[in-house]
Amino acid sequence: MPSVEIVEVGPRDGVQSVPTFIPTEEKLRLINGLLDAGVKRIEIGSFVSPKAIPQMQDIAEIISSLGKREGVRPMTLVPNLKGAKLAVAAGMKEIIFVISMTESHNQSNVRRPVAQSIEELRALLEEVDAAGELRMRVDLSCAFDCPFEGRVPESVVLAHIEKIVAIRTGMELGLCDTTGFALSSQVRNLFGRCTHEFGDQAGWAFHCHDTAGFALANVLAAYEVGVRTFDASVAGLGGCPFAPGATGNVATEDVIYLFHRMGVDTGIDLERYLDVCGIAAGIPNGVTGGHVRHIPRTRIVSSIGGG
Repeated sequence: MPSVEIVEVGPRDGVQSVPTFIPTEEKLRLINGLLDAGVKRIEIGSFVSPKAIPQMQDIAEIISSLGKREGVRPMTLVPNLKGAKLAVAAGMKEIIFVISMTESHNQSNVRRPVAQSIEELRALLEEVDAAGELRMRVDLSCAFDCPFEGRVPESVVLAHIEKIVAIRTGMELGLCDTTGFALSSQVRNLFGRCTHEFGDQAGWAFHCHDTAGFALANVLAAYEVGVRTFDASVAGLGGCPFAPGATGNVATEDVIYLFHRMGVDTGIDLERYLDVCGIAAGIPNGVTGGHVRHIPRTRIVSSIGGG
């Protein structure tokens, strides 16, 4: 049976914009529920300034309380070298470094030019992972559309990727539809060019938001051109605080259901996962989305495998 890998981003990307602080024990309840349902790769938070994103101020406590589970790969996002050092000191073995593909969004997000972020990635790898022991992912924000500059030319993204893979090959690169405005044709074309021009110099992942309702179509488009790693957020939680107008990520349960209907294994128990959606949907002031959790459970179960 064909399979895909789903990276659960709800505990980081999903909750970062929630204005009311979510108690640490509630975050842990959500994370443990997701892991119990079969999630193996999960963003558990980010090492960022608590002034910029107060919701992430308890990330060190979450890491220490979570413990280790066999086969589970917790991940944390970092915007700079300082964040990476804090993540490694806290025991993280898998780090996501973020670089926007447009100057305006990179300035809004991390307060520096794109070229400086790329050089900071170089410094990060030299200072905290010279031996190449960490699992490194670079998320390329606004790879398709920017809230300030509009549609992003493929040539711009490819030029940035060329500089990134020149620093180190073998990292995972996540093409991010941060604003949720990409069309399926854009997704096919950009991933197609990436894999053609850079091949096995990097692994490839797709991170998309559902602002315009295109997310599932875009997931399918990425799958059709060979992508097998997809980010998604429980109950569609999310929204980028530095991308005005962007809504939540594609709902993880919708992605699971899509692939299970297609006969593609995700390794996640959909029924158990839907139980966890209730925790996410109950977060005060959280913005949710998605469709599958609103469908009668019996209908979901009976339809899987039926085409």
